[in-house]
Amino acid sequence: MAAPGESLRRRKAGAGDPEPEASAGQGRDLKGRPARLRAGTFWLTRIVLLRALAFVYFVAFLVAFHQNKQLIGDRGLLPCRTYLQSVQRHFGGRVSWDALSYAPTILWLLDWSHMDANLDALALLGLGISSFILVSGCANMVLMAALWVLYMSLVNVGQIWYSFGWESQLLETGFLGIFLCPLWTLSALPRGTPTSRVVVWGFRWLIFRIMLGAGLIKIRGDRCWRDLTCMDFHYETQPVPNPVAYFLHRSPWWFHRFETLSNHFLELVVPFFIFLGRRMCIVHGALQVLFQVVLIISGNLSFLNWLTIVPSLACFDDATLGGLFPSGPGRLKDQVLKIQEEEARGPGALRTRGRVARGMVNLALGVLVAWLSIPVVLNLLSPRQVMNSSFNPLRIVNTYGAFGSITRERTEVILQGTASANASAPDATWEDYEFKCKPGDLRRRPCLISPYHHRLDWLMWFAAFQTYEHNEWVIHLAGKLLANDAQALSLLARNPFEGRDPPRWVRGEHYRYKFSRPGGRHAAEGKWWIRRRLGPYFPPLSRQDLRGYFTSREWPYPEPE
Repeated sequence: MAAPGESLRRRKAGAGDPEPEASAGQGRDLKGRPARLRAGTFWLTRIVLLRALAFVYFVAFLVAFHQNKQLIGDRGLLPCRTYLQSVQRHFGGRVSWDALSYAPTILWLLDWSHMDANLDALALLGLGISSFILVSGCANMVLMAALWVLYMSLVNVGQIWYSFGWESQLLETGFLGIFLCPLWTLSALPRGTPTSRVVVWGFRWLIFRIMLGAGLIKIRGDRCWRDLTCMDFHYETQPVPNPVAYFLHRSPWWFHRFETLSNHFLELVVPFFIFLGRRMCIVHGALQVLFQVVLIISGNLSFLNWLTIVPSLACFDDATLGGLFPSGPGRLKDQVLKIQEEEARGPGALRTRGRVARGMVNLALGVLVAWLSIPVVLNLLSPRQVMNSSFNPLRIVNTYGAFGSITRERTEVILQGTASANASAPDATWEDYEFKCKPGDLRRRPCLISPYHHRLDWLMWFAAFQTYEHNEWVIHLAGKLLANDAQALSLLARNPFEGRDPPRWVRGEHYRYKFSRPGGRHAAEGKWWIRRRLGPYFPPLSRQDLRGYFTSREWPYPEPE
């Protein structure tokens, strides 16, 4: 306590009595202001990363639960049991190590006579684990490894339905997420396990490759990326446009040129900011998050853009993210302040018995990622760069890219059915099936579903570029429509034969689609699209026509419901 005279002199000088010292753990500095987190630690970053990754996992497993049975189940369009049997035959007719390494999935170990139940079990287990991590913000290596194995098991039997770059990207991101956590401890702030710098740089290396790969594939690919005209077409011809894309398509030419230049800057220049120090790394993270938000607003690209935000978050340390967390006794921010104070006392303050073991694991991870990155880097440097490819069956380090080419015209396959006995009769009435999101009915507003993903709608976009011979599952779908198969119809938005006998014939028609002009005649009639018939995609088919086709492919012949 200060002497009375000293206290009086301080009050006369305007200094007042000394304030009690507040520890950093109480969230106040020596002047009573909220204490600020120091740069260079990643306790809060880990929480944000885990929750963001858990959210994407949750969406991915939700999509799997709703659609797997229809797509790869026992009565799916491409049954995964048939696929596994073909892999098994290729490697000598038994479950060998070669078969396991070619298609790593725990479905090899389960009873194939209950494949639908197996697929549901994997999806539900993934939903449960990801929900817990999303709500709690904490996880351990066991839970994160379980999510990774579960999703890898689905991806490796998903065939074309899981053939997109974001599936491998989720597996690589999820693999790094395993090493964010302690082995067993379930705590948002596991004090004995600080976030590994190796893992943080693993995420940064991932976002660097994602963005640079996307930029290089554009420059080396379609000429419209070099003459800055790609955005004149992209909004109209992207796989599943949303309502915002309808209006962005009509932006002035100079705005589309600005968009393309901005894309090149963000994908070819900004990625290198990661290596230019903390502040430039933060700028990189902020720009990439903003870029992904813009892409989310302007199109339905599944959970790709949401997933790409995840590694960008590794550019932000605790000091950067501190403003997102409230202060107060017991709050996460104040707990991190206290941890930082303990760390400042010396390197041994938070030392635990497992420190050496964790260091060895992190070192091994760094070496593994560096080794597996060699073919990826060579691919980035190659003028024959490929995108969205994996160089190892576990998809731990992959190469990425998006929209290396842009289609100038949008074509759609419209499936139609008729109850007429004669498909060639002039008076035969053909009725359209409507999909969940892909363009069909000219008056239906484009959907807004991101981050959810309708896999069938997306594959129908690809099928329109090719013939039905390249997409046999389209004929399988037609056969199911001829039987009013309830499971297949659950993937569609409208069945014109609901409550009626199944159609006698189903056909595919090929159309060219274009956005109507806002304020124009078609828009005034309530039409978002205008279309022109190009010709038949596949001819009218009856159930009898498809019996041999189904048998030769080991597909169950659909019976009318």
